[in-house]
Amino acid sequence: MSEFDKRWDRREQRWEERRQRWETKMQRYHSHGHIWTGLIILIIGVAALLKAVAVPLPHWLFTWPMILIVIGFFSGVKCGFRNFSWFFLMLIGGAFLAGYIVPDIELRKFIWPSALIIIGLAFIFRPRRRQWWGENKNTEKKTTGFSTVDEAKVVDETQNSSEDILDTTSIFGGIKKNVLSKNFKGGDVTNIMGGTELNFSQADIKGEVILDMTQIFGGTKIVVPSDWDVKSDIIAIFGGIEDKRSLENISINPGKVLLLKGTSIFAGIEIRNF
Repeated sequence: MSEFDKRWDRREQRWEERRQRWETKMQRYHSHGHIWTGLIILIIGVAALLKAVAVPLPHWLFTWPMILIVIGFFSGVKCGFRNFSWFFLMLIGGAFLAGYIVPDIELRKFIWPSALIIIGLAFIFRPRRRQWWGENKNTEKKTTGFSTVDEAKVVDETQNSSEDILDTTSIFGGIKKNVLSKNFKGGDVTNIMGGTELNFSQADIKGEVILDMTQIFGGTKIVVPSDWDVKSDIIAIFGGIEDKRSLENISINPGKVLLLKGTSIFAGIEIRNF
């Protein structure tokens, strides 16, 4: 192993340690999600009441960009600020809000280029998931499985994978995968103006596994075995989750839970069974 690889491995280990510390810290916030929801509603109510009694408040507090910023912050709290969708919302809201605060500044033409640059940097500097859930980093190999990130590419044929960890990204394209792992441990799904279809009909899980999803103008179709329990903690903004599983074929096993987390913005998730 070269000196560069050693330095890169040390850097990834530091990122992994920071991520674990951050997730441990954010678990406290997750367990009090109703408090955050109540606080946001309370703040909005107080602001509306002050406006009703003619208390002078900045006019931009009641604009749609401010709503985007609030939604972005709440989304970040819910997901532990792990994905970039919350930042994307706050960036767009902040850019348009600047136009309300300082009308002479024209920032709208810079929004999409800046957003694309930030998204690109996020993918470049995002740590590779080598050590999820105790995964041995020596298991990293060059395969065509889920460790490969597919970007800006339409996949015509369904790909098969026996990898335990899912890490797939679709940008302006589509991905179809059959998961064959008998010890699936979860992973990441990212769609930006793209779509993903995941077939877990031949896979198996033990306990609860988390599928972290980030969708912006995209969609995901998930096919699961009839004995899996699918739960959702997705924050859907102008989108939704549609459970199309056949009730006749469902026989839930409480020891097999697929938990969906993340953010879906102008996007949908469809769940089916076989």
